[in-house]
Amino acid sequence: MPKLWTDTIQEHRRAVRDATLDTTAALVAERGLASVTMSQIAAETGIGRATLYKYFPDVEAILTAWHERQVARHLGQLATIRDQGGSAGERLESALTAYAIITYNRPHGTELAAAVHRGEHLAKAQQQLLGFFEDLIVDAVKTAGLRNDVPPTELASYCLHALQAASSLPSEAAVRRLVMVTLAGLRPSC
Repeated sequence: MPKLWTDTIQEHRRAVRDATLDTTAALVAERGLASVTMSQIAAETGIGRATLYKYFPDVEAILTAWHERQVARHLGQLATIRDQGGSAGERLESALTAYAIITYNRPHGTELAAAVHRGEHLAKAQQQLLGFFEDLIVDAVKTAGLRNDVPPTELASYCLHALQAASSLPSEAAVRRLVMVTLAGLRPSC
């Protein structure tokens, strides 16, 4: 098969998948999870039901894939911020700030949020995030004077749990203050 043909098929499949994910998330946000059917998704996306079923078995599988894509985008965004340079402490602070702002900006208390924040895929996403911050903390412990009396995994878990509070804060300024308080907890006590 010519490369152009293969690339075109893969591009088409990716476009159908992305359209399906976006349409489903919008329909669930608009109508509620119980009201959305595979037929509605197919019609709104502009594909046949049979084609939709080739990609996904049900609405929940689509929402899981949508959430996995969101997590991958957020991890990519955090990796880009981490890779911008600076000291280990600066990279950690930048990544924690970005994570807190992501948490602040994502929809909370919606049926869509409730639907995607459960199940095995959430545990996988949390492990990826924990590993990401653990690596940053290991580097910062070596060079930025962070506390070394607590294992980096526990410090990463502390950061993630503390920054979940960003979802209920009234402003981005409050989110940034929360990051500063969280970072203070990473410094050795005198």
